[in-house]
Amino acid sequence: MVVSVLEEMRIRSLGVIDDAVVELSPGFTAVTGETGAGKTMVVTSLGLLLGGRADPALVRIGAKAAVVEGRITVPADAPAAVRAQEAGAELDDGALLISRTVSAEGRSRAHLGGRSVPVGLLGELADDLVAVHGQTDQQGLLRPARQRQALDRYAGEAVAAPLERYQTAYRRLRAVTAELDELTTRARERAQEADLLRFGLDEIAATEPHPGEDAELAAEAERLGHAEALASAATTAHRALAGDPEDPEGVDAATLVAGAHRALEAVRSHDPALAVLADRIGEVGILLSDAAGELAGYADDLDADPLRLAAVEERRAALAHLTRKYGEDIAGVLTWAEHSAARLTELDGDDDRIGELAAERDALRAELADLAQTLTDARRDAAKRFADAVTAELAELAMPHARVTIDVRQSETGDADSGIQVDGRAVAFGPHGADEVELLLAPHPGAQPRPVAKGASGGELSRVMLAVEVVFAGSAPVPTYLFDEVDAGVGGKAAVEVGRRLAKLAESAQVVVVTHLPQVAAFADRHLVVEKTDDGAVTRSGVQAMSGEDRVRELSRMLAGQEDSELARAHAEELLAAARGGGFAGGASR
Repeated sequence: MVVSVLEEMRIRSLGVIDDAVVELSPGFTAVTGETGAGKTMVVTSLGLLLGGRADPALVRIGAKAAVVEGRITVPADAPAAVRAQEAGAELDDGALLISRTVSAEGRSRAHLGGRSVPVGLLGELADDLVAVHGQTDQQGLLRPARQRQALDRYAGEAVAAPLERYQTAYRRLRAVTAELDELTTRARERAQEADLLRFGLDEIAATEPHPGEDAELAAEAERLGHAEALASAATTAHRALAGDPEDPEGVDAATLVAGAHRALEAVRSHDPALAVLADRIGEVGILLSDAAGELAGYADDLDADPLRLAAVEERRAALAHLTRKYGEDIAGVLTWAEHSAARLTELDGDDDRIGELAAERDALRAELADLAQTLTDARRDAAKRFADAVTAELAELAMPHARVTIDVRQSETGDADSGIQVDGRAVAFGPHGADEVELLLAPHPGAQPRPVAKGASGGELSRVMLAVEVVFAGSAPVPTYLFDEVDAGVGGKAAVEVGRRLAKLAESAQVVVVTHLPQVAAFADRHLVVEKTDDGAVTRSGVQAMSGEDRVRELSRMLAGQEDSELARAHAEELLAAARGGGFAGGASR
């Protein structure tokens, strides 16, 4: 079941195309047309949407810029949709809108879901959306990482289970190694830090400050420093309130208030308002008496001892020394001491921690070595089966002597500490194991297997990719495939087999093929024809969907170059009938 579909592309001012819309559908779509009509611009346009290089030479002569817009339906939880929305893009009724503009001066802009984005983001999405196999643009399975992923999925649970355990151990090894490196490479800095912490803690412990002591001593020093003035003021205030024993004739506040109170008490029964005032003055008298008593006690208790003042100032100086170094006040100093004691405990335990981490690192490396060996064995077993299946497919695609192999190998490392032991050798390893996976092709007997990108011509390469995708159908990483020149150099029965296999692949994915062979086009669910106008341009009406009699005429043209040839028409109808009878996707609609 296809979960994502490239619905349409609008192409403006690109090569020979003036303004055209390519409407696509699920299943197998064939794109045909006269040589030079602009069929390859479909591949070029899709390449631009996928973040391909912007070439100003692609801009139509006389135009300021070329613009390609695409609409791809994507489930909201698909990786491409999630990544796009993280970048600020919005889905339009379940579809992702992509736009790429290339100016005649070479400037390039990209838009995704209504938001301007870096072109590189389109390339990221391409891996999850479309695989392009063409003469000049190969993506997907040509990448070593993708080849490894493809092999792992083909191998199934035999790789998936140990790979999950391997990756868990690998992540833990990375964390352990990072912590171990931190501890060992910064040993000197940590030792210096520990010494500083011990010195500070010793200073604080020797002084033994307690919370709030600095504020208490400050208040006491202020009082002791002004003892004579405070005593004089207290004595003067006491005499003013309670009288001076040495001056019996003197007038004091307590005597005056008492006289006022007696005067009002004598007449309070005659007026309630005056009675209230009498009570209030009585209260004033009580307050004056209490205040006078406290002033007398204050003056008696006040200590003007210079020795005590000196001790207080000495203690304050000791506390000030701590606050200058460890905190704004004594509370801050005590907080620093608490945190520093915890940190010192941590630092003092580093030696033990280093030993524990080193032991865990060695155990993890041994575990990874065992799991990597398991992965290597499973991959090599799957690689043999996968390569044999692809080779069998190639025999039906006019490459009967070609042989595909999948090389599963490791790279030895000169430093045993940086590798793991696989097959008795110290080899490099990464998050997916110790294996390097590469698809190799020997195009004819006696030829040395070479990386498929280097060992095949453009047409052969597309057929190899088709064979791989057919073998891999149903578990492929992308929902849409575009093939350009997949049928290069083939004809007759081989061309029919190419069409048959494209139709088979279209059972589980969207397939778009640019082709010049009627044997291939006959298998398509949807047949698009690109036509140029008299002035050599492809306009909006230049991309037409063919069906019925129109499709027979196009296949006739492709067969014999004559749309009205009775013999060609008969052959075209025979091709369509054979495709319908093949039991492949969309047969009833052809």
